[in-house]
Amino acid sequence: MDFSRINPTYFVLAVITVAVLITIAVVYLRNRAAARLRLRERFGPEYERTVKEQGSERRAAAQLSEREDRVERLNIRELEPAERERFANQWNVLQLRFVDSPRGAVAEADDLIMLLMQTRGYPMSDFEQRAADISVYHPMVVENYRTAHAIAQRLREGDAGTEDLRNAMIHYRALFDEMVRVAGPTLMRRDAA
Repeated sequence: MDFSRINPTYFVLAVITVAVLITIAVVYLRNRAAARLRLRERFGPEYERTVKEQGSERRAAAQLSEREDRVERLNIRELEPAERERFANQWNVLQLRFVDSPRGAVAEADDLIMLLMQTRGYPMSDFEQRAADISVYHPMVVENYRTAHAIAQRLREGDAGTEDLRNAMIHYRALFDEMVRVAGPTLMRRDAA
């Protein structure tokens, strides 16, 4: 091929076009990597769980981004001081009741968590949707919710021992504490973002 016959203007335009396309590709890939890193940092163990569940980082990132968008449209709010005190009192009574009636206390804890979520503004759809919604602002304790709820389900089926019930209360307590806390770390991260 005779390169002397190539118009220099076309050659320069081709080089510029290739350079622009490479730059766009690099920026796109960096942005995707940064978005995944942001999701990984925000969701912590929930990110890894979702990757495993979805089978790829790309699908997990898409699902977690959808969760964020969904929850941002909800009217999630902090508890008023009087509400916080009322829920704390209910939890304390519930814990005392555990000694005499562990089965009843776990069932009530599941109900109290749902009431707390509803008061905060979370919709009361099916359990998986509630867990997904909670994961946006409370990613470090959502697995506690899943574990405790699974034990509560086994309790309803008559398949939960006393040690299971004690563990359920511990898991519910971790979620409860996070959800009644004033401006907890996950909410502050949301506000900073």
